[in-house]
Amino acid sequence: MTKDKKFTFWPYAIVIGLVSFMGYIVYFVIQAMNQDVDLVSKDYYAQEIAYQDQIDRVRRTQALGDVMLTYKEEGQTILLQVPATYSDKKLTGMVTLFRPSDNKLDQQMPLQLGRDLSQLIEVGNLEKGLWKVRVNFSDGAEAYYSEKTIQIK
Repeated sequence: MTKDKKFTFWPYAIVIGLVSFMGYIVYFVIQAMNQDVDLVSKDYYAQEIAYQDQIDRVRRTQALGDVMLTYKEEGQTILLQVPATYSDKKLTGMVTLFRPSDNKLDQQMPLQLGRDLSQLIEVGNLEKGLWKVRVNFSDGAEAYYSEKTIQIK
C-alpha cells in the first residue's frame, strides 16, 4: 500500500515568516545601536549652573519690580521703563532685540536710561513679525534680566 503524500505549504510559510520577522528585529536593533544620540552636551553641568544663574537674575528683577516694555505701533517705538525701586542704583547693561526666526536680524544696544528711568527704542527699521526684547542689566553688585515678546506690525 502506497500512501500519497500531499505537499503542505503552511509549515514552510510559518518558518519563513518567523525568520523574516527575527531578521527585521535584528536589523532594527543594529540600526538603533549605531545611532549617535547626544542628549546631553559635554559641558552639561556648566550649562545647568548658568541656567540657574539666569533664573536667579529673573527672580531678582521681579522682586524689585519687573521692567516694563511697551510697544507703540503708531510711533514704531518700544518704551522701556525701569521701576522706581532701581532709582538709587547706577544701572548699566544691554538691550537685545532678538528675532527667533532669523538671528541675522538681531540687534544689540546699550542701556541708556534717562532721568525718568526710561529709554525709547526706535524699531521702524526692523522687519515686521515676532521679536523678543531682552534687557540684561546690572547695578555693579547684582545682575538683572527681563524679557518680553512683541509683535511688530
